[in-house]
Amino acid sequence: MANQIKSPVVDATGKTRLRESLERAKRGEGPSVGQWLEFPGYSLARTVAPLGEDISIFTLKGLYESNTCWQWILIDTEHGNIDDRDMYLQVGAISTSGVSPIVRIPASEHWMMKRALDCGAHAIMEQAEAVVRACKYRSARWPQGLRGAGAMFAHSAFNQTGRDYLLSANDNVMVCVQIESQKAVDNVEEIAAVDGVDMLFIGPNDLAASMGHVAFDHASIPEVQEAIARVLKAGLDAGKYVGHFALSADVAAAKYKQGFHFVNCGADIVAIAAWMSIEMEKLKSLVSTKADEEKPKEVNGTNGDLDTTEDPKTATEYN
Repeated sequence: MANQIKSPVVDATGKTRLRESLERAKRGEGPSVGQWLEFPGYSLARTVAPLGEDISIFTLKGLYESNTCWQWILIDTEHGNIDDRDMYLQVGAISTSGVSPIVRIPASEHWMMKRALDCGAHAIMEQAEAVVRACKYRSARWPQGLRGAGAMFAHSAFNQTGRDYLLSANDNVMVCVQIESQKAVDNVEEIAAVDGVDMLFIGPNDLAASMGHVAFDHASIPEVQEAIARVLKAGLDAGKYVGHFALSADVAAAKYKQGFHFVNCGADIVAIAAWMSIEMEKLKSLVSTKADEEKPKEVNGTNGDLDTTEDPKTATEYN
């Protein structure tokens, strides 16, 4: 049942569904697929997260089997209408649906990263390299780690005790660095080489805008596509996962075939607007068809009215 609490991790070590799906994607067994939330609300997240449950869409195509269509849901606090409170609620709703919650934070602020991590995010998406230090607890491997150890909720999203979470979070929480500017593209090889960066993610609209183009035209702009190809190559050469934003199944499939591991398949705001538009056009068509069916047929060349003109012969007979 969709309302049952499910595990967002796949084993006792705390490996998340996100990481498992990315490992599969790297093996060529199908993309790591998720959804994008721009709207706030626990109920919305709780509804979207388990959609497609028990439909093994990739198995049908000879790819990997999955318990859900989505392996992750991204909460967009950068561009979406989602505040700190809603972020906490949505992370909980998503993780208890058996899906990995990812938080895209609005700025490279240490406290923003800490809040997202402490509420249980399985991954953080941000632009700066400094995100790695902010996401790591200080340890022998990460002596420069800046993350505070006071998380009260995060371990629940990993089905762990607080102590186990502290011991494993540096390995389980993923760091996704956004490449959304010309400067980032110019330095992408260096960024990809940073220890602790798990994924490079391309936001094509912001990237195109930063290069002086109309954001929504990115797919037809050679300069932008060349930059995207450079990012993909840098990520693959460094052994990192690479993701690309996609608002449709066609784009998501195309990006996976190009070599990207991580793709969304739409977004809540796009899905709602598209569904409403399609259904309204369908309603107009159905109403128009019904009206045509009920319209009286023409009789004797008139527009549906009976011809009441008297036949001269008949009139004479009755006079």
